[in-house]
Amino acid sequence: MKLKWGLSFLFFILGLSFLTYSCYQNRVYDWDMPGYLGSILSWEHPNEPKKVHELVYSTIKEEASAKEFHDIVAYNHANEVFTADYKAFGEQLPYYQIKVGFNVAVYALYKIGFTGPHAVLMVNIFSYFIAGLLLFYLVKFLFPKNYFIPPVISLFVLWLPPVRSMAENPTPDPFLFVFMLLFMISILQKRSSLVHYIILLCCVLIRPDYILFAATYLFATFVFKFFNENKKLDYSLIIQGASLALIYIVIIKYYHYPGWKDLFYDSFFYRRPLISAEKADFTFKQYFDYFIFKLINFKKITLVSLVLLGAIFYFSKEIWIRILAVLFFSNIYIKFIFFPDSANLRFFIGFVILLFIIFLYAISKKYNGFQLRKIA
Repeated sequence: MKLKWGLSFLFFILGLSFLTYSCYQNRVYDWDMPGYLGSILSWEHPNEPKKVHELVYSTIKEEASAKEFHDIVAYNHANEVFTADYKAFGEQLPYYQIKVGFNVAVYALYKIGFTGPHAVLMVNIFSYFIAGLLLFYLVKFLFPKNYFIPPVISLFVLWLPPVRSMAENPTPDPFLFVFMLLFMISILQKRSSLVHYIILLCCVLIRPDYILFAATYLFATFVFKFFNENKKLDYSLIIQGASLALIYIVIIKYYHYPGWKDLFYDSFFYRRPLISAEKADFTFKQYFDYFIFKLINFKKITLVSLVLLGAIFYFSKEIWIRILAVLFFSNIYIKFIFFPDSANLRFFIGFVILLFIIFLYAISKKYNGFQLRKIA
């Protein structure tokens, strides 16, 4: 059995290494890179916005292809202004600076010798590889006596285009995905609430908008414990929720984050070259029309998520597992309400994968892990 597991892991590592190298070879220098690079260089050169601005674009130009660099500096009018005007560029930085956890990881790689652009991208490449190992561990945990299932399922998930796209682009999502998998492991292994809190804290630091996921999880846990433990209030969960909310507010205020309305306007209506020069004004009807239009194009995620949710309810009667399934399913659409970018599946694929893991858990429990001796 040890030999078979060794061969299973070897097959997986070879596949994971190939996929990771492929992601590295197809890495993308896009218009989000200047924001993250500007964030860490502003730590390196505080109170020198002109120098930061010049370093951002000069270092990217050294590494990016001519076509990629052209897209970064001239994809639209706003990008042209950001390239030419350091003040306009500086007004965009809060959108990226609030992702403190990701920027810290990028800065760490930068300080040990990676170039700025490479540091941004290598966080994702390393995260993709680590996420692969965690995924293999998770599936092996669910199917401990079947050495065939873990490498096949893990490599299949890692092969999915949205997952590979996360690793190839300068975005905090692969780094966040690592902590989401750690969160899933801590849930299935029934670790303490303190462990859950620490992981949720890391998620909020990497992407502050994940305060919504943290809040919904803590609320679901609070209600579940209240009705299953003689209606006792768990004040530790209240404290955890309040502290995460406070940390979120401090980050937003410290970096002078413009706000959701500004982000929505700049992302979906019109990217303002100078945020201070124009208000982000749009009506609820405009938002609703755009939301419905994007929701129609969200059918793939909707279909997969509904199938997984239905399958979990069919295979598992455990209340907590069903609550987790609804929690992950709900967070797909909570995220979509605030950022309905149906073309960018990287914003939602993490929750879909967690839903898939819950499905695997339900299958494993019902069929005793598909033990080899039972299907031989």
